[in-house]
Amino acid sequence: MTNSSDWTSRRHQRGVKRDGDHRSAFQRDKARVMHSAAFRRLQAKTQVLGIGISDFYRTRLTHSLEAAQIGTGIAAQISIKQNELAKHLAIDEHLIESLCLAHDIGHPPFGHGGEVALHYMMSEFGGFEGNGQTFRILTKLETYSENDGMNLARRTLLGLIKYPNYIDTLKNPDLEISKPHSHRLVKSKHWHPPKGLFSCDKDAFDWVMQPLSSKDKVQFSAYDAVVNSHNRTRYKSIDCSIMELADDIAYAIHDLEDAIVMHMVTRSSFEAEVVSHIKTLGINGLSNKVDEYTDRLFSGLPYQRKNAIGALVNVFITSISIEKLGLFDNDILDYNVTFPASYAKALGLFKLFVYNFVIRKPELQLLEYKGQQIVMELFEAFYSEPERLLPSNTSARWKLAGQDPTSDKFAQHRVIADYISGMTDEYATRLYNHLFLPKSNAVTDSLTP
Repeated sequence: MTNSSDWTSRRHQRGVKRDGDHRSAFQRDKARVMHSAAFRRLQAKTQVLGIGISDFYRTRLTHSLEAAQIGTGIAAQISIKQNELAKHLAIDEHLIESLCLAHDIGHPPFGHGGEVALHYMMSEFGGFEGNGQTFRILTKLETYSENDGMNLARRTLLGLIKYPNYIDTLKNPDLEISKPHSHRLVKSKHWHPPKGLFSCDKDAFDWVMQPLSSKDKVQFSAYDAVVNSHNRTRYKSIDCSIMELADDIAYAIHDLEDAIVMHMVTRSSFEAEVVSHIKTLGINGLSNKVDEYTDRLFSGLPYQRKNAIGALVNVFITSISIEKLGLFDNDILDYNVTFPASYAKALGLFKLFVYNFVIRKPELQLLEYKGQQIVMELFEAFYSEPERLLPSNTSARWKLAGQDPTSDKFAQHRVIADYISGMTDEYATRLYNHLFLPKSNAVTDSLTP
């Protein structure tokens, strides 16, 4: 494996560790994530249900905390089940917790509606995608260093790259269509972004990849062409694979709890779409107990529901194991954690149920569409008169981007996308009202996102 010091190094080394600070590199990274402004804003960003519908359900922040708890559980499990291999790969619970806490900080207001809106507005200027924005925040935008964002350890950054190639490369030209003459005619299905990094952040990506062999660099960025969709990358690091499974479990199981409590799904639909199929999979502890779990989930008793949620999460966590790909020189890339096929299929049923019976509900799609419109209108306004409408610190960045000979030609557009994507749902709504509703009494506060 590549020398471990390569993976704990930081791009900006001066002043990295203070006298008497005995924390590991990944403990310091966790602290940086938790104390960042981008992380705090997750408390007011949509997870599944829109902010403001209720004060009970999950936000991006609580989702990230739950993913972190699941991620450390996965790390603990594989450290017990495959102890020597976990030691060889230097699986670190603080690192995994950092990844899970940080994995959503690049997502814009209003969930996927905001992402579609920003990608539409940026489609000719480098595009926009939430995971790419996460990498950009970590390596450029957060203010822990002058030019290197949070200045995290290299292995932490590697673990947060879910899609190791560029949006421009992964874009399927066959999907390109002409822009409609009105924002209100923008169809979400036509403007989902490729999942990847921004070309303007190539320097940071190159730095993360530096310790890898030439062969591994090429292989790691490989992708598959997909009919009627954008190209998709194939690989991720061992740490990223843990974070991604934790994210999937949190989304599929914990977000289901919100839907049940809010009476957005019925027991009959759950039994038809999930229970009946799980019974055919032959999973011990799940297929033979799914009726019992369903009774608890829909019992109306909070402690019963919590018990079922915990049992379901445990089923999936304890099934995970490390597997070798046999494709890379570096073991950090050559090993990933995976589910057995039947467990992966079972979790897919939960995810599909949440998507079809919660996210696709007209009530939520109306909110997503509204958020989409707000983001597009804000972008158009700032783009029309940036020096007049942007807050002073963002306006200064916009001017600097236009004057910097090393910046790409879309740097000023990226500054506007950075500003809007950092907004919370509430701040974006308040700013929209202040700009476009003549009778609104909204007053923007002095604190910019």
